[in-house]
Amino acid sequence: MNRRNLIRIAAVLAAAPFITPMAMAQIIDVEGILNDPEAPAGGNPKGDVTIVAFLDYNCPYCKKSAPDLARVVREDGKIRLVYKEWPILGESSVLASQIALGAGYQGRYEAVHKALMGLPGRLSSKDTILAAVKGAGIDMNRLQADLDANAEKITAQLRRNLAQADSLGLQGTPTYLVGPFRTSTLDYKGFKQVVADARGRQAAR
Repeated sequence: MNRRNLIRIAAVLAAAPFITPMAMAQIIDVEGILNDPEAPAGGNPKGDVTIVAFLDYNCPYCKKSAPDLARVVREDGKIRLVYKEWPILGESSVLASQIALGAGYQGRYEAVHKALMGLPGRLSSKDTILAAVKGAGIDMNRLQADLDANAEKITAQLRRNLAQADSLGLQGTPTYLVGPFRTSTLDYKGFKQVVADARGRQAAR
């Protein structure tokens, strides 16, 4: 990934129009939010509850919640987890999201996601990010090639995520959509409870 691609993505995100609450109900793309084929996903693809996670790698609350979310998804076995890269906290957030999405082309998105969420504090430099990615066992030459070849697709993915977040009126990270519920930072018990509530709501229909 080169600086030109990073600047282009940052410029696209900065130029994306803000969507007002009044327009929100008319333009929310539920299908796109839940089933964007380009969005990384984990857990059980046939799960009975879907969690959509809007995250930023510079967000301390995202990092705090990440292990508990991963644990609940793993232990439950019936949760589908959709990741929405939403880099709103600076250039290093954009860079990290671009790299994570690029790693997806070698089937390693979740490994990079975990590595970047595990870095303490703010992402201080490109070297710090790349060291974490390399430590996750990523083929760095292929990563570079995939980033260069898919720069426009990655830009489009980030722009869609931004538009989706705006359409929902989201104010910050993390935001989790769990079935019909919207929530922010949760611990292990909190995730388990909201998943149970989502299942209860489905059963009551």
